[in-house]
Amino acid sequence: MSPAATLAAAATTTGPGFLSPTGVEIAFLLVGLATLGAAVITVTTKQLVHAALWLVVALGGVAVEYLLLTAEFIAWVQVLIYLGSVVVLLLFGLMLTKAPIGRSPDADSHNRWVALGVAVTAGAALVWVVVDAFRTTWIDLDGPAQGSTKVTGEILFQHWVLPFEALSVLLLAALIGAIVLSRRNTPAEDAEDAANAAASASAAAAAAGDAATGDRKGRS
Repeated sequence: MSPAATLAAAATTTGPGFLSPTGVEIAFLLVGLATLGAAVITVTTKQLVHAALWLVVALGGVAVEYLLLTAEFIAWVQVLIYLGSVVVLLLFGLMLTKAPIGRSPDADSHNRWVALGVAVTAGAALVWVVVDAFRTTWIDLDGPAQGSTKVTGEILFQHWVLPFEALSVLLLAALIGAIVLSRRNTPAEDAEDAANAAASASAAAAAAGDAATGDRKGRS
């Protein structure tokens, strides 16, 4: 057999290579880029409501990535928990804390370079931990699906019960904190309340003075 025929046979037996991606791989790359763009806009926009909405797009993109990886159960968990609970909690927090609807200069602390450095460091540390932890781990493609309900439920309720419950308590604490913050008045509202109280007191004093004057006139 000639060398060209050998290479052709090897190519047909090994399947598509790096330079010939499949449609799923192209879709995965495009959705990943869209998700990354939505995440960048989430942390750079000065409108808090827009940040929450772009977070919906980013989390939805992650769910689509799970679907492309044939992890349907994880994808629906992503939609139900993060899109259906966490984002709603964030929106309620924005409403309860009386966050501004439009552009908020207070949303920019002018520490973007510090935040970028922290993000790059955290991302590099996360990649290093994941690569180091799964360097020698092999997935049995002939075994049960790793993203199935059975496998995920066993792993979640056998090894990750405490972090799962801690996360629910953390979300509850965040909601309670938003309610507590919403009950606090701003300095302008405190000044307005003080002015209204002073006006009410002066009106009451004037009414009492008029009543006393009328009573004296009636006695005389």
